[in-house]
Amino acid sequence: MILEGIVTSLNDDGTTNIAPMGPWVNENLSELVIRPFQSSRTYANLKRTARGVFHVTDDVEFLARAALNRWQTAPSLITHARYPRLILSEACRWYGFEIVGVEDTPPRARFVCTVQEAGRLRDFLGFNRAKHAVVEAAILATRVGILPDVHISTELERLQPLIGKTGGDQERRAFELVSTFVRERLILPAAPPEA
Repeated sequence: MILEGIVTSLNDDGTTNIAPMGPWVNENLSELVIRPFQSSRTYANLKRTARGVFHVTDDVEFLARAALNRWQTAPSLITHARYPRLILSEACRWYGFEIVGVEDTPPRARFVCTVQEAGRLRDFLGFNRAKHAVVEAAILATRVGILPDVHISTELERLQPLIGKTGGDQERRAFELVSTFVRERLILPAAPPEA
């Protein structure tokens, strides 16, 4: 199955790259298959270092900020001997992985990874309909320029009522962040003039 989360990898200058990612995972999360685009920083980092950390979180605002690279403050990182500067303190669980196989076929590489170490930082509260809507909206935002603008706009309109019905402050802030990001980038046809 695909599990949405966040992958951290080490940039060549020693800083941390934070990217949303939905790897294929096995049932006990001992293996991951990560498929970054070859043009991405995640690809370059994983190709160079052959290791990273996959994070599971129920904080959809954090996930949306990772997808859009829109941070109010830099995410807090936990010091760890094996995975320095790679564990996000905002996550529920983390899985340190090493790459054991690579298929380097454009446009997306396929990194087969085994989990070497894992940790739990806090309980996973769970997802409601609003949290799912934010995840879907964030994925749509990363597809601007790939999917038709009208499709993205229509899907965001469809997701909006879920935020109002079941969301809290976190989900409303996250959905507004994503909606603003998308509105700034979409080129939608003008409405026809009224007769």
